[in-house]
Amino acid sequence: MKAKIASIFNQHFEGNPLIVRSPGRINIIGEHVDYNGGYVLPAAIDKYIYVAISKRNDDRIGLYSVNFESSVEIALNDIKPSNDYSTYILGVVDQLLQRGFSISGFNMVIDGDIPVGAGLSSSAALESAVAFALNELFQLGISRLDLVLIAQKAESTFAGVHCGVMDMFASIYGVKDSVIKLDCDSLLFEYMPLKLDGYSLVLFNTNVKHSLASSAYNVRREQCETGLNLIKQIFPDVKTFKDVTENQLTTYVLPYDKEIFNRCFYVVKEIQRLNEACQFLQKGDLQALGKHLYATHEGLSKEYDVSCFELDYLINAVKSNPNVLGARMMGGGFGGCTLNIIKNEEIDSLSNDLSLAYEKETRLILDTIKVNTSNGTELVT
Repeated sequence: MKAKIASIFNQHFEGNPLIVRSPGRINIIGEHVDYNGGYVLPAAIDKYIYVAISKRNDDRIGLYSVNFESSVEIALNDIKPSNDYSTYILGVVDQLLQRGFSISGFNMVIDGDIPVGAGLSSSAALESAVAFALNELFQLGISRLDLVLIAQKAESTFAGVHCGVMDMFASIYGVKDSVIKLDCDSLLFEYMPLKLDGYSLVLFNTNVKHSLASSAYNVRREQCETGLNLIKQIFPDVKTFKDVTENQLTTYVLPYDKEIFNRCFYVVKEIQRLNEACQFLQKGDLQALGKHLYATHEGLSKEYDVSCFELDYLINAVKSNPNVLGARMMGGGFGGCTLNIIKNEEIDSLSNDLSLAYEKETRLILDTIKVNTSNGTELVT
């Protein structure tokens, strides 16, 4: 990939570019907890966005996307959001300028192998790669944590996606054979070992995205905020859902609104499951971890109500298979991927059988994506 992107760079621009790669991410457990101030357990994966970059002698930005076969050129003092890939790049530039960093024009080529729309955070990987690359190119001296915050702010303010920090954090801080236990409220974190020993992480992509995903996401945020505020009014020491008990929800939120109770109950239970999952990882107990993945999917489907027929179908299809330790939907919901822990020698046959059954049931193609954990954003040497 280094040779490929360097060659493409020289077809469009001049100079010897710096090359940076930034990984996509999965989340083992802790879905929809990041914006609720709880814990998440993401890992960087071996699917990447690559950027090649060099300085220009003027104040213009030249971009070329290999995947979209698209060029953009814009003045540094005239950047604004658009409806294409450049928004994620220019959003990072905007953040650097707002923070007072001095940069000049640059040329950049973007390539990658993160499947778009699969819920693996290709946009966060792109923003992380751009922030890291500009920091290196212009020797800005920005810490990794501030790179995370710059990338996240670029997406939330410039691209208009009100995301948490998990995706960028995983992309920049990832470590191979590890997952990150991240407190999304304090941003304190620690690494947990991920030893798969004969098993692999496999994603089955439904290749569907239902239209209510974005609106439902905002509704879930509002419902959780409402439930948490009900508890805070009675217990002023409660700051986030990490401080909330099931009994408090049953006593004070359930009588108010059952649906809001269900959303909040899922979050509290998911925080419990994540803490227990970390204990399983430290012990190397994949069987117990897998059971928690199934329990998480049940909560996402029935309590948080962000699953869909296609996702539930894939989970039900593997649930009784002894070669699958656990599975759940991953990401925002209403489509995207399921995350599965599958015995290595059974992946191909299971994938083939499931693809045939899924296509017959839904008339959709099922994509299989095997992933390994990876290091975070780095220079390609």
